[in-house]
Amino acid sequence: LHLVESGGGTVQSGGSLRLSCTASGAAFHHYHIGWFRQAPGKEREGVSFISTITDKTSYADSVKGRFKISTDSEKTTVYLQMNRLAPEDTGIYYCAADEFNYGLRPSYDYWGQGTQVTVFA
Repeated sequence: LHLVESGGGTVQSGGSLRLSCTASGAAFHHYHIGWFRQAPGKEREGVSFISTITDKTSYADSVKGRFKISTDSEKTTVYLQMNRLAPEDTGIYYCAADEFNYGLRPSYDYWGQGTQVTVFA
């Protein structure tokens, strides 16, 4: 499964971005999809995940109420809508997929190359 993220960029604090994750040549049926981020000098942390099997979602405490994960109706794209962005949200954002593992720990089999998100004050 080849994952591709897009939608990153540079925004001012308080702004919004929407990240997208697609699987090249495939849909996300029967996969759990997670969004992770990694800031310079820090470990990769889980941001949110969604199960395309059960539609269960979960969020890290640091993004609850500001970020929303969703899929399109065909389950070919997973989105991460990020609102009220703050400088501490800066980092490389990765999407990941797995048929069995899910949650906010980076125990997924497939990973994208990442997209940079920079938030300035």
